[in-house]
Amino acid sequence: MSMSSVKSVETATVAEVQGLYGTFSFPERLLQKIWQRGDFDLTATRLSDGRAIKILYAGKWNHLGGPDFSAARLSIDGRELTGDVELHLHARDWVAHGHAGDPAYGNVVLHVVLFPCAELETNGVGGRKIPVLCLLPLLHHGLEEYAAEEAMEHLAGRPLHQAQEVLGALSNEELNTLLSAHAKQRWTGKVHFAGERIKRLGWEGACHHAALEVLGYRFNRAPMLSVATLYPLVEWTEGRVDPARVFEEMADRWSVQGVRPLNHPRLRLRQYAEWCTLRPDWVVRLREDAGLRDMAAASTSSASINTGEWRRTVRLTAQRLRVQDQVCGGVVSGSRLDNLVCDGFLPLLAAQTGLNFQPVWAGWYAGDAPEALAGVLQALGVFGARGQPAAQGPIQGLLGWMLAREGELRGA
Repeated sequence: MSMSSVKSVETATVAEVQGLYGTFSFPERLLQKIWQRGDFDLTATRLSDGRAIKILYAGKWNHLGGPDFSAARLSIDGRELTGDVELHLHARDWVAHGHAGDPAYGNVVLHVVLFPCAELETNGVGGRKIPVLCLLPLLHHGLEEYAAEEAMEHLAGRPLHQAQEVLGALSNEELNTLLSAHAKQRWTGKVHFAGERIKRLGWEGACHHAALEVLGYRFNRAPMLSVATLYPLVEWTEGRVDPARVFEEMADRWSVQGVRPLNHPRLRLRQYAEWCTLRPDWVVRLREDAGLRDMAAASTSSASINTGEWRRTVRLTAQRLRVQDQVCGGVVSGSRLDNLVCDGFLPLLAAQTGLNFQPVWAGWYAGDAPEALAGVLQALGVFGARGQPAAQGPIQGLLGWMLAREGELRGA
C-alpha cells in the first residue's frame, strides 16, 4: 500500500460518540482542523506526563503521506524543539496505523490524541519516546458542537434546490411542524452547550467567551476564544487591555483574507474594548434584564400567533434597541447584535435561569443567516407572506433538517 493511500485510510478514521440525540461521527480530519486553528485552550496545555508545553507554531498541514503536520515549533518545559506532529483520535491508533516502524514518522516530536489515555509516552521509530498531548479536556466546545459546525461547513455552497424540492412536497402544516421540530432540537443543543460553558467558566466567563466568539465570526472564532482566555473580562472592563497590542500579539493566527472590513478582528477587538468600557457591568445587566424575561413570559401566552404579530406584541424593535444600548453600550448593532442575542445571550440566559427563551429566539431577527437559506424559505412560503418576516426559528429549523438529512445520506 502506498504512503498516500495510508493517509487516506487514516483521515477516514472516525469515532462514534454518544450525543444529545444519539450517536454522531467525529472524524480524525476534524481533530486536525481543531489543531490547525488552535481551537482549544492554548494556555493550559500540559503533556500526559505533566510537563508544560507551548505550541509556538502548529506546523504545516500535510494532506499527503506522512505525519499530519510538519515543521511544528514547540516549547516543552522551556526547551524549544522543531519537528512533526501526528494526531489520532485514540493513542492506540499510532500502532494500528503502523507508525512505530515507518521511517517517515521518525521526526515526530509530539503525538496529539483526542481521547484521554493511560500512556504517558508513545514508542516512536527505533524506540524513541514521543510525548503525548490529550486535547479533549482543552476544547472550547463539546465534540457534538464541533461536529455540527463541521457538517454545516460541508453544507456551505451546496445547491439548495433539492431541499426546496423535497420540502415543497409537504403541506404547509407538515412543513411548519417539521421546521419547528428541528428548530427546537437546535435550540436544545445550544442551551445544553451554553450550560456546559457556564459550568466550566462561570456566568461571567461564559458571557465573556461567547461575546468574543460571536464577534470573531466563523473565520476568527478560535483566536477570539484564545483572547478571551488570555485576557479575562475584568481586564477589559478596567481598561487594561490594548486591542491593537492584542491583535499584533496574535498576528499569525488571524484570518483576514476575504473578511469584510466590518468583521475585521482588529475592529471587533476595538469594539469589545469600547463596549466593556461603556458597560463594565454588562454581564450583570444581561442576567437581570427584565425586558428579555418579560418577552419570554409574553411569548408563552402568544405562541400561536404569527411572527409579525408576535413582534408587535412584545415590541421587539424597541427591545432590540434597548439590549443594544443597555447591554452592549450601543457599540454592536445590526445583524451582529442579532447573532450575539441568538447564539450567545439567549442560550446562556436559558441555561442560567431555567426560563423558556425559545419563543424569543425563534421569533428574533435572522442575523447573518445565509441569504440562500432565507431564499428557500421564501420560495416555500414560510417567509414573505403577510405577518411572516424572516426569523431565526425557521432558518435554524431548515439548517437542522439539512444536517439531519446529510447525516442520513452519509449513513446510507
